Amino acid sequence: MLTGLLIIFPILAAIVVLFLRGKVARNTALFFSIAELALSVFVLAQYLQNPSSSLLSLDCTWISSIGAKFSVGLDGISILLVLLTTVLFPLIILSSFSSDYSRPNSLYSLMLLMQMALVGVFVARDGFLFYIFWELALIPIYFICLLWGGDNRAKITFKFFVYTLFGSLFMLIALIYLYTATGTSGMPKSWAMNDLYSAGRSLLPEKQSVVFWFIFLAFAIKIPVFPLHTWQPDTYVTAPTQGTMLLSGIMLKMGTFGVIRWLIPVVPKAVEQWAPLAIGLSVIGIIYASVIAIMQKDYKRLIAYSSIAHVGLISAGILAMNQQGLQGAIVQMLSHGINVVGLFLIADILICQTGTRKIEELGGIRNVNPGFAVLFLIILLGSVALPLTNGFVGEFLLMAGIFSYGKITAAFAGLTVILGAVYMLRSYQRIMLGETNAVTAGFSKLATTDYWVLLIVCAVIIVLGVYPKPVNDLAGPAVAELLKSIGK
Repeated sequence: MLTGLLIIFPILAAIVVLFLRGKVARNTALFFSIAELALSVFVLAQYLQNPSSSLLSLDCTWISSIGAKFSVGLDGISILLVLLTTVLFPLIILSSFSSDYSRPNSLYSLMLLMQMALVGVFVARDGFLFYIFWELALIPIYFICLLWGGDNRAKITFKFFVYTLFGSLFMLIALIYLYTATGTSGMPKSWAMNDLYSAGRSLLPEKQSVVFWFIFLAFAIKIPVFPLHTWQPDTYVTAPTQGTMLLSGIMLKMGTFGVIRWLIPVVPKAVEQWAPLAIGLSVIGIIYASVIAIMQKDYKRLIAYSSIAHVGLISAGILAMNQQGLQGAIVQMLSHGINVVGLFLIADILICQTGTRKIEELGGIRNVNPGFAVLFLIILLGSVALPLTNGFVGEFLLMAGIFSYGKITAAFAGLTVILGAVYMLRSYQRIMLGETNAVTAGFSKLATTDYWVLLIVCAVIIVLGVYPKPVNDLAGPAVAELLKSIGK
């Protein structure tokens, strides 16, 4: 019941916010997002006390004619992704306080609707319900990017929408095929997650392969995995800052989560068969995106390409299908979500304060705002996985998992550490150090809301880097149970 409330509450909040105006809509949206965070913390406390509590699941008939149920629940993996969503939403809304958006009631209402869909994706235990939430998450972000985005937003947003919808169609076909394979021995057909697992594992190898590619295509576009990444940089740059945060901080985690929850358990043999190719594409994406990031002159676009490199490593770790790789992927999903929100806020601060994001036009900001330089540096070090930051924990586990899978593969995947340090540290040097120029001389004190968002992000980076045990304690057993269920 509590899990169902995590979905219902943002819908009610979105309706209320839609009828408000101006700052009242903004402040109310922040209040509701904090309330959702408090509810998720309460759910976490209940989960830690009794993971099998009936309060944490909801299973009721929805569309009886096709065997679809409104079935939601939590485990160690999904609770962490729900927490990531509910932690980031107040920060994303708070970061918008220094911006002057038109029609704020519509913007925040769409954001809350997106929160509902994202939580639904992470807790769904029914294939049909999962697909509905998957598609619902696309609608709010499409309108956020279309209505409040930058130049050429109609064309770029349309490309993003078509890419995602194209992949989703193939996933739907695969899910329908799995649904038709359920209901053997006189039992009714079912969309239940465990029934789809059984149906997928019972398929012949060649059919498993087809299901694998149909489902993986949808997730690979969302992540995105090379060469299906072409929608991402333009969309991230064109979207309003809060839209970019939603896309990079949470929405791409739908793809990596989907591989863990809906691909590996359904067709484990096909995943094992095609993992070398899929991991190869992920590693190519790491190197390609890192090299392109080094060449970037626009700081926001640099972060967009760095995101492709980071999630490429996450994808490779998941497909290695071992304890270290999967656990590292989950930890890194959380770390990347936190870090990338901070980085995109920094890019937004740069454009608001100086009128440019071009790295070559900036410089010497440390001289006029040393506090901002310190916060920027902490977030940057978390992104490059410095020990005692959150990025190090997940990246270390990911590299260990990929190394166990293949040493040569790990050697190429490990280039992300070196290349990431190159483009991140060099950009910091050019933006923050050196002499102050005419563009940066007027860089003023940060808005209070921006300062607090960056401060909270930095605190999380340090806390999770120094003491990652709670996250590992939640992710570890869930990963072990998953691997055991597929015979690994």
